[in-house]
Parts: sequence; structure tokens; C-alpha cells
Amino acid sequence: MELAFERRGTGAPLILIHGIGHHWQAWSPVLDRLAAARTVVALDLPGFGASPGLPDGVPYTAESLADAVESFCARLGFREPHIAGNSLGGYIALELASRGVVRTATAFSPAGFWNRPELLYCQTALRALRAGARSGVPPVLGALSTGILVAHPSRLEPRALAAATRALGTAAGFDETLASFSGLMPPAPPKTPITIAWGEHDRLLLRRQAVRAARWSGERVKLLKGCGHVPMSDDPDLVARVILEAGARYLDPATLT
Repeated sequence: MELAFERRGTGAPLILIHGIGHHWQAWSPVLDRLAAARTVVALDLPGFGASPGLPDGVPYTAESLADAVESFCARLGFREPHIAGNSLGGYIALELASRGVVRTATAFSPAGFWNRPELLYCQTALRALRAGARSGVPPVLGALSTGILVAHPSRLEPRALAAATRALGTAAGFDETLASFSGLMPPAPPKTPITIAWGEHDRLLLRRQAVRAARWSGERVKLLKGCGHVPMSDDPDLVARVILEAGARYLDPATLT
């Protein structure tokens, strides 16, 4: 299957993966910053954005979406690219690191490190956002203004916010993917270098989940000051720097700490 994507820049390939209900444009604030040093490909997951859904009979799970991303990279001829993801995309990045098929993985507030009450809260909040997007509520959803997804709603461009609202409301893979979260556990230990970062004002996947992510990975989780769950618009310079530094440490082992 073909996936919709945006490609910019030159250099080592870097794949960017959005969260549930979003689209590749979530990465727009950081694309040009990253493209100055990498061949950047931001994609729409199957059933999200402009990408077609998964084939009949293939369930929407984080693992099946990771399969689609792995196949997509192979079709583009990218062998062991760098990868970065947010939320569901962060989980997929870690899953591909556990398979050993990426060079480095950077995960921003990855899914899967919740306890049962936190999972139910996440699913409830996302269903409410989805219902609002489908009901024709103006794009500045009430939940956004309280910072559930971003710490600084005023930094979102109105047209980008309207497009993101449409993407959330029309995503064919949303409901099944969200339901599959109930069985989502952290992936197997990574086989390649990873970086995990968490917004200090994340109110969807609460920052205490970063402690569990740190225990799972054996790595200290970076705290993104001033950022929410989707940090790219909150502080694009910081997000780009975290991604590029992760790749630079891999390229120069002497800088590893």
C-alpha cells in the first residue's frame, strides 16, 4: 500500500510519525529545521491523513501500523533510517527500535507506559476530542485551550489547527486504533539507540509515565520544558535539537554518555 508523505532536505534519512488522529503536518513546525541536516520524510499512517486504510482483514494496532512503516521505508530504499515519533508515533518508533530496523529512534511522549486509570483517561479524552472534531465545533476545541494537547495553543496557526481538526474527525483508522490501546504494552527492549522525551505540561499522557519509560529503557527521559503532549508547535527549536542530537550521538560514538 502507498502512504501519503512529505519529503524535504538531503542527508541521512529521517522518518517522522504522527500520533493518533493527526497527520504528517503535525511536524510542519520542525520540518525545515530538520531538513537542513537530514532527508526528512513525514508520513501519514494508514487510515490517517491522506493515506488509505489498512488492507481488509488487517487490524489497526500499533504493531500493524509499525509493519506498514517498516514496509514503507523499504519501498523508499531507506535501510535503517533514523526515526522519530510522537504519542502513538513514539510507540511505533520504539517498536521499530526493538526490531533493530532503524538507526536511532526518538520518541516524544510515547504511548504504552500508562497504568489502567491513565489509559482509560487517555481514551476518554481522545474520544471527546474526536466527537468535537466531527460535530463541527470550531477548530479551537475547548480541550486545546486548557492544554490537553499543547502547552501554547496561541502558537498554532489557525489554518493548521483547522486542518488538524478535519484530520481528527475524518481518520478512518481512529476508532479501531484507539480501542487497541487497551492491549498495548511497552515493546521489547530496543536493539538500537533510543531517546525518549516528555513534555513537562503533557496532560494527555501524564509526565509520571516518563518514569516508567525510563525504567523500561534504562535511560534518563528528557523533560521538554514549556511543552505539552504534541511539542512540535510549542518549541520547534527544542524538538528539532533533540532529534538531531540523538542522530549525532549515534554517528559519533565518542559523544555517548
